[in-house]
Amino acid sequence: MPPLILEPITARRVQLVGLDVDGVLTDAGVYIGRAGDGAVELKRFDIQDRVGIRMLRDAGLDVVIVSGRVSEATTIFAAEMGIEDVVQDDRARKLPAFEAILERKGIRFEHAAFVGDDLPDLPLLRRVGLPVAVGNAVPEVLDTTQYVTAKTGGRGAVREFAEALLRARGEWDAVVENYLADRGDPSPRMSGTYAKS
Repeated sequence: MPPLILEPITARRVQLVGLDVDGVLTDAGVYIGRAGDGAVELKRFDIQDRVGIRMLRDAGLDVVIVSGRVSEATTIFAAEMGIEDVVQDDRARKLPAFEAILERKGIRFEHAAFVGDDLPDLPLLRRVGLPVAVGNAVPEVLDTTQYVTAKTGGRGAVREFAEALLRARGEWDAVVENYLADRGDPSPRMSGTYAKS
């Protein structure tokens, strides 16, 4: 099993984080039903993962979504998060799509991380500089990755990875303080306590 600690040298190389959806941002469950004459598909996204993605973006990292399932729920989630690069390919041909994103952005594979959980993610995980698996990933994925989250997909795994990556880069504390300041907290933490005015 890969370690639960990221090496700073590896973490600092990352410029872009790619995320799978089903099984990573969700628990892989899909709710399907009917509303009137149309089909409805719902997915559950974890709020802590949303904060983790926001932290990655606030630290200046690109975040992209590459999914093997076409879903309006994913489109809505990405729009809410401000993620512009979203690929949904029902043939799960993720590698060409991810490669095209990297090429357009001028980023090499070794400067990218990808978080996956299942076989369709393997072509990407074998190429990126930092392959990551969620805690409940299939054995083939676990054997390919450099880092495995303790949490499972759809249950805060992306948030856990975001924190681990930013801590290894030495950026976590500053990103947290900026996040809190943006939400109206004027007091930076000092030595474990908040500064008094």
